[in-house]
Amino acid sequence: MKIINCLKFVSGLAPVGNGRGMTARTGVFVSLGVAAVLTALSGAAQATPSSNILSAPVVARASFVDPVDVKFKNKDGNQEVFQAPELLETVMQQIIIGPGGSTGWHSHPGPVVVLIKAGEFTFYSSEDLTCTPRTYSAGQAFIDPGQGHVHLGRNLSTSQNVEVWVTYFDVPTGGPFRLDAPNPGNCGF
Repeated sequence: MKIINCLKFVSGLAPVGNGRGMTARTGVFVSLGVAAVLTALSGAAQATPSSNILSAPVVARASFVDPVDVKFKNKDGNQEVFQAPELLETVMQQIIIGPGGSTGWHSHPGPVVVLIKAGEFTFYSSEDLTCTPRTYSAGQAFIDPGQGHVHLGRNLSTSQNVEVWVTYFDVPTGGPFRLDAPNPGNCGF
């Protein structure tokens, strides 16, 4: 690798440092690294982190071999249909939330089926301006529509863990199944 002592113009690069001992390639990598850190920090400042998540292993991740469409119809009065055509990957995860813990505000790429195995899981939707929680107990399940629906789950117990098993549908191949989101401001926490 050639060291460039007096760099005036190489592919639009300006001199880096004092120009001694720094290669153009190193300057590019340093610049990219600084940009990545600044981007991560600005995103972290807006995201609402989870708290007291004791365990969250992904237990399975797979791609569909044949084309698959999935539709869930919520019959809670509004007859809303959650649809994910041509599914990509499906991911299964076990999450244990300790007392007072929270998932932080987030969304998912596609629909999500949540099964409560132990404890009580309290769910808040960013779309509910009154911040009215919905609590699910062990043995119950629900569907989150995903596709940009921002929400937060909490364990309001002071002494027991909550265990949920989650199946994420329509996850981009090799991509994230959870997308952090800023606090929507509809709840007082």
